[in-house]
Amino acid sequence: MATRVSAAADLERELLTATDFLDWLEPGRYADLIDGEIFKHSRVSIRHATLLNFVDALLRLFIDRHNLGMLYREVVAVRLSGRNVFLPDLAFYRADREEAIRPTHIVGAPDLVVEVLSPRTADRDIGPKFAEYEQHGVREYWILDPETLAHRFYRLQGEELVEYADGAEEIDSTVIPGFLLKREWLDPSALPRIDNAITIIDARR
Repeated sequence: MATRVSAAADLERELLTATDFLDWLEPGRYADLIDGEIFKHSRVSIRHATLLNFVDALLRLFIDRHNLGMLYREVVAVRLSGRNVFLPDLAFYRADREEAIRPTHIVGAPDLVVEVLSPRTADRDIGPKFAEYEQHGVREYWILDPETLAHRFYRLQGEELVEYADGAEEIDSTVIPGFLLKREWLDPSALPRIDNAITIIDARR
């Protein structure tokens, strides 16, 4: 049940619980619950969709080929706490974390989150959602910007997400052993073929 919070007679807010939000969420609704408030996702650009589709296909092929775990798109809700539920663009869970999977959502931070920025939602991806993922122990957080190509990669060190591979031409992953991205692959207007990219990745294993 939603909680009404009032700071003054004329200032009242309604904060939802994770259960409220998951009951409200249904196929075709895309939103995040951040500190009890619903933030709907905006429509994305073709560059956004193109980049997300590429990274999804490449990761999914590699993960499936090596039986490493489960990769979910933004249609799957991730419950982090009593008032925070996110629908990340991509969420990877190791194969040994099947206990986190529920019929309608997943409980606990993914091992890897990939968010492709959109102008209307970027401040949330790099702000409160970043902090919440960090607090709940996401091991890697990749933030991809299809417009500026200023992609950022973070890895959990102790209790903090720390940027790594700053300016590097190749970005590896400790969460998905053997996987790598080339920075030049992350330009939506010049994507490589999936089969060519996976051949390069496998040759580095």
